[in-house]
Amino acid sequence: MKNGKRVRMPVASWESSVEEVLQESAKDSSAAADVPEPKEECDSVAIAVEEEQRRRRRRQTGRRRLDTAASGGCRHTLPATPEEQFDDIRKIKLGCISNKSSPILEQTQQLASQRKHKNWVSFRLSSQAPSAPHKDELKLDELETKHFVLVHGGGFGAWCWYKTIALLEESGFEVDTVDLMGSGIHSSDTNSITSLAQYVNPLTDFLAKLEDGKKVILVGHDFGGACISYAMELFPSKVAKAIFIAAAMLTHGQSTLDMFTQQTGINDLMRKAQIFLYANGKDQPPTAIDLDKTLLKDLLFNQSTSKDVALASVSMRPIPIAPVLEKLSLSDTNYGSVRRFYIKTQEDCALPSLLQEIIISSNPPEQVFQLKGSDHSPFFSKPQSLHRLLLEIAKIPPSRVL
Repeated sequence: MKNGKRVRMPVASWESSVEEVLQESAKDSSAAADVPEPKEECDSVAIAVEEEQRRRRRRQTGRRRLDTAASGGCRHTLPATPEEQFDDIRKIKLGCISNKSSPILEQTQQLASQRKHKNWVSFRLSSQAPSAPHKDELKLDELETKHFVLVHGGGFGAWCWYKTIALLEESGFEVDTVDLMGSGIHSSDTNSITSLAQYVNPLTDFLAKLEDGKKVILVGHDFGGACISYAMELFPSKVAKAIFIAAAMLTHGQSTLDMFTQQTGINDLMRKAQIFLYANGKDQPPTAIDLDKTLLKDLLFNQSTSKDVALASVSMRPIPIAPVLEKLSLSDTNYGSVRRFYIKTQEDCALPSLLQEIIISSNPPEQVFQLKGSDHSPFFSKPQSLHRLLLEIAKIPPSRVL
């Protein structure tokens, strides 16, 4: 007490050190006659804190009375002001009221405990609970088969499927490709092939060696459609589905040449690009058909990259003519028992959309899919879109036998 009045103890600023606070408290304590000098410096600060808390309680009591009168008798507890919270937090950090009870200290400890528990629970949940699978995630074990066999078109080889092979294998599928006789890196001379059976022999040999009970999805492009139709007739029990990509999907007694000549004048560009080869002499029928390299991009790759066009230009080989002229013998029992799907290429200059519509209407498949923006070679121009369609067809469940 000084002159009968209570002296408010000075409070050091946030930047003041603990020593400054203790020195200031010691000076004021020695000036007060009714307050004995503390034995320890921290007791002086504790007394200051108690005085500050009493003053704060008196001020809060006055507020409560005013609020009680204004609210018709309902008493509200007012929280500490931001300045008061700051004072308490500062004093807590200085360590001078560690042994005193403080509402702010209790709330801080309680919130810290709750937050720690919540974080611990979240960590346990995130580390122990497995992530839920995506609803569209492909489950290969539930498919009828996860084995694709890709068959190239006329003049192409297994090399043309390089993008599709990579995408399917990344998705977990088993993929095989074949070089038909005289195609790709096959050593046979194209001009020596005299029948469809000879030309398709690498495919039929592969299916013949396939273990019993195992099925594959046959995918045929262009003239490869006639080739997989021939294989479907021979091995219907080993083919789960057949997918025709801008391909020759023939009927019984029809040849690939018949299909291309169904509508005269439908594809003049194809006629301009054809170059007939006469390995047995000009007085004998042609043995193979080659394509003019200067027209390849406009005919087959009008939506493909220049790199893929360059690859095709140095890799394509002539097409044997005898298999193109041969009429297929297809039965409903064998060929007709295999589920067929057709993928249309909308920007196709080799097999125009109108001709594809004729093919589909003459021999309707189970389902038709569209590849917008694709040329005759979707494995080059639209590999991702083609991949999605192949997965969609693979996921179609087996048909129920009634």
